[in-house]
Amino acid sequence: MSVAVEEMRSQAEQVTDADADRYRQDFPCLQQEAHGKPLVYLDSAATSQKPRAVIDAISRFYETSYSNVHRGAHLLSERATEAYEGARSRVAQYIGAADPREIVFVRGATEAINLVAASYGRANLQAGDEILLTEMEHHSNIVPWQLIAEQTGAVIRVVPISDDGELMMDRFDELLSERTKLVGVGHVSNALGTINPVKEIVDKAHAQGAVVLVDGCQAAPRVPVDVAELGCDFYAFSGHKLYGPSGIGVLWGRHELLEAMPPYQGGGEMIQRVTFEHTTYAKVPQKFEAGTPNIAGPVGLHAAMDYVTAIGLEGILAHERDLLAYATDAIQEVPGVRLIGTAAEKAGILSFVMEGIHPHDIGTILDNQGIAVRTGHHCAQPVMDRFQVPATTRASFGLYNTRADVDAFIRGLHEVREILG
Repeated sequence: MSVAVEEMRSQAEQVTDADADRYRQDFPCLQQEAHGKPLVYLDSAATSQKPRAVIDAISRFYETSYSNVHRGAHLLSERATEAYEGARSRVAQYIGAADPREIVFVRGATEAINLVAASYGRANLQAGDEILLTEMEHHSNIVPWQLIAEQTGAVIRVVPISDDGELMMDRFDELLSERTKLVGVGHVSNALGTINPVKEIVDKAHAQGAVVLVDGCQAAPRVPVDVAELGCDFYAFSGHKLYGPSGIGVLWGRHELLEAMPPYQGGGEMIQRVTFEHTTYAKVPQKFEAGTPNIAGPVGLHAAMDYVTAIGLEGILAHERDLLAYATDAIQEVPGVRLIGTAAEKAGILSFVMEGIHPHDIGTILDNQGIAVRTGHHCAQPVMDRFQVPATTRASFGLYNTRADVDAFIRGLHEVREILG
């Protein structure tokens, strides 16, 4: 276990409602009304709000240090490069990576997974090989593998989920074989909130010689992540769900795997030498960062990681679980509600349907009361198919939510029932 994660776990005091109410003051966007009502933001699984510390870090960077990175021989370029590479080291520390060179900056988790599929997949998969995914994956961990399977002749297998929204590990064991070359799994389901047994999956996959990519989008903001402890081969997540800016994400990969992979895109920055006859490429991570990057994005992500680390991820997770338990009890008093996803191990995500009422109508009525939730298929249509629903309503919690937010949400649902029957 890394020193950083040990430090986080030492700060495992649960965030209380009073703490959360105080942290909310750090988020300017939450200091407003929506439709004349106090804003209750329950959509952090889609994207989180940004604390003042992140906004200020980005503004300060643009005001004092902005320039292109790596290439300039002037003061601003040195400052920008130092901030950009400093963020890379901070990310490595945050997820327990051994080497900052294993951190590739991308636009988000979607690009990270596409990078691995296009680069590692095209170089290592062939006809008859199998890619093992799970039924609860986000589309971003399905479609890239379909694209590469079509190109290579590899076959996609899918691990089903139970009525509770848990992976059926007996079926995982049956589907995993020597033909399995890659396993793709979400750490935490965005549609159900299920926390998957990633380490067990990794150990079993490695025993068959398969590499494992973990989609950590929903885990990175709320679960202490240690890639060394998990033992996975690739880990991907987005900054905007982690209280950081949009347009910046992270791919972590084992150094030896990244070094062996061909470039994903071509252009400036990712080369050593270019002639019209031949090009040689830079070492990782620059090999995968063609062109001028999102320079301010890592600066904001660095500030976001400092912010949540200071609070403590274990405490954030415990707080979100407390809100989830409180909301799960209360919502069952609302007539006609059916929860979608009741796994034993869950993060702060509550998906449900109401008999006879479309989720979009629920979302519209709640919005008129100042309550922001997500409705739709959540980019997880196979999950909707599994539970035979076209869509769900999803409330998801962040470190700034309180039980008072849950109370407002439940009152809103009773009003939905009163209005729409």
